[in-house]
Amino acid sequence: MARIKGAVTTRQRRKKVLKAARGYWGAKSRHFKMAKQQVMKSGNYAFTGRKLKKRDFRRLWITRISAACKMNGMNYSTFMNGLKKSGNTLNRKMLSEIAISDPDAFKSLVESAKAAL
Repeated sequence: MARIKGAVTTRQRRKKVLKAARGYWGAKSRHFKMAKQQVMKSGNYAFTGRKLKKRDFRRLWITRISAACKMNGMNYSTFMNGLKKSGNTLNRKMLSEIAISDPDAFKSLVESAKAAL
């Protein structure tokens, strides 16, 4: 039976890790052991960051909608309640874009929310 050596597989695996670690500071981009640890840690940070990004954008949209509502004499929670009762299904992202780009259209949304309450 032939003897199987793992040099090719090992080299490929190490090259993959070192390529992912390119740009890291110091030995983390050159030494396999340290690069491997940092790539794992970076992956965890990236995973967490993708979750935090969603939260941060939702907070931003709510802040924008709230500011636009206050300019039209209403607070955020009653506005959202009125929209739901009026059957309007716009999401927060679109509401914030409307509030920024077209204040007149947002004002009409506020009026429809007031009428539904």
